[in-house]
Parts: sequence; C-alpha cells; structure tokens
Amino acid sequence: MLDDIHANPISAVEEPIVRYETCSAPSQTTTSLVVRRVSPEDTAAIVELSSQLGYEISIEAVTERIRTLTARPASQVAFVACLNAEVVGWIETVIEHHLQSPPHGMITGLVVRDDVRSLGVGKRLCAEVEAWTRSNGIALLRVTSRMARERAHRFYLREGFTQTKTSAVFEKVLA
Repeated sequence: MLDDIHANPISAVEEPIVRYETCSAPSQTTTSLVVRRVSPEDTAAIVELSSQLGYEISIEAVTERIRTLTARPASQVAFVACLNAEVVGWIETVIEHHLQSPPHGMITGLVVRDDVRSLGVGKRLCAEVEAWTRSNGIALLRVTSRMARERAHRFYLREGFTQTKTSAVFEKVLA
C-alpha cells in the first residue's frame, strides 16, 4: 500500500500521539498530521477511502459500523489520520482471542489516500495501533493482506512485520 518515505515526509511521524479532536483548519505554514479515534463525522471519508481498496460500501453501513465499533473500546479501535483538515487514512484493529494461540491484535483494515501515500501516514497509523495494542496488554500484532497487494506487503515488512504464512480464505453466506 505504501512505498518508501520520500524527501518530504509529514512531520512528527515517529511518535504515536492520539488526539481526540476534529481535523483542524488547514495551516498556511505547516503540514500537520493529526491521528485520532474515528467518529461518525468521518463516515464519508471512510467510504471514499475504502473504495480505493475496492470495497464499495454505503454511508449507512459505515455509520452503523462506526457506532458498533465505538461501543467496544476495550477490544476494537479505529483511528483516522487527518492531514490539515482532511481525513487521508484510517486503520482498524481488533483484539482476538483464540483457543489455539495467545491473544493478539489484528489490523483488519488500513488505507491511505492515493495522493498522500509514501509520506509516513501509514507508518503513523501503524504506530498508533501498536501503542493501543500494547496498552491493552497484548504483545503480538498481526495483519493479513491480499496476495495482489505487493506494495502493502513491502510496507508491512518495512514496519517490522514478518510474513508467517500464506492462506486461502473461504466464506459461506448464511441466509
């Protein structure tokens, strides 16, 4: 999804700092990246960003999903990255518990707007999720990525993830 950080990375991407505020008005002198928890006001931006990954979802569906997600703050979180006044990326993580493995955080979605990729937004979003996962006493973070998303694979490897397996995904619609 992201490539190497270029010569003009967004400032302050090293340290995770979660701010619980709305995206601020654009600054005329600096480029500021604010990362905060998702809110219902972010719905339209999430729909648009999700479409860049090939997921066509409705405003109504995302509104309901944000409501459900924010009702489970101890086990699920989503952050948005705001570049000046615009939401330019989001990440979602859930804590999973299984019989066969220790609890772990699972990144279930990450997208950065096409025109701001490779500027450190994805790196910053991952740092926020890592901090949140650690704060919940979890020492392992996982992510899955479609085989076709080779750029995303390179990004995750650069971020310190290790590819541990290749899987097929099966679904069954329960009507």
